[in-house]
Amino acid sequence: MSATGTDAYTDLRDLPPLVERAVRAARRSGFAYSCRPEQGRLLQALAAGAPGPTGLIGETGTGLGVGLAWLASGARDGVRLVSVERDPERARLAAEVFADHPQVRIVPGEWQAITGHGPFDLLVLDGGGQGKDDTPADPERLLTPGGTLVVDDFTPSDTWPPQHCGAPDTARMHWLGHPALRATELRLAPDLSTVVAVRAPR
Repeated sequence: MSATGTDAYTDLRDLPPLVERAVRAARRSGFAYSCRPEQGRLLQALAAGAPGPTGLIGETGTGLGVGLAWLASGARDGVRLVSVERDPERARLAAEVFADHPQVRIVPGEWQAITGHGPFDLLVLDGGGQGKDDTPADPERLLTPGGTLVVDDFTPSDTWPPQHCGAPDTARMHWLGHPALRATELRLAPDLSTVVAVRAPR
């Protein structure tokens, strides 16, 4: 999530209807930290790769559901989506956004609750499990073989090791060097990058 993510949708047109609905909910509640459009378009494309009709997509940090709406807008028929939100009121409001989408489930709780719903074909770590301020999630436990992991909201860095606030970015290095993953960093905007990884064969 981004501190100005909701504002980034101002004046944007031709958004998926479900994304528009989630953005309206975020604005009504004063929630500023929505998934940015650049990240959302990537999530929509990656969601299309989850196999239907049995695929499973997971997310930590629902917020008001903007990123989840991008995922649901890209997912094939039959793919299920589970998102965990630690704030009970945000979880309730997000569930209203997806009231007409039975394939989407919002789970109130800390990010670790996602472990009870996997393994996932696609997992987006947006609100916990990133390793930035907490213990990183275990991709071998949470991903299917060949499953995709997305860890967002990094600041692009042209150095190695990558830097954040003048120090090595240990969270980013963790994912880029994880032995169970084949990972790369994608620059989505001058001030935004994301790590995308695939669970490697054993």
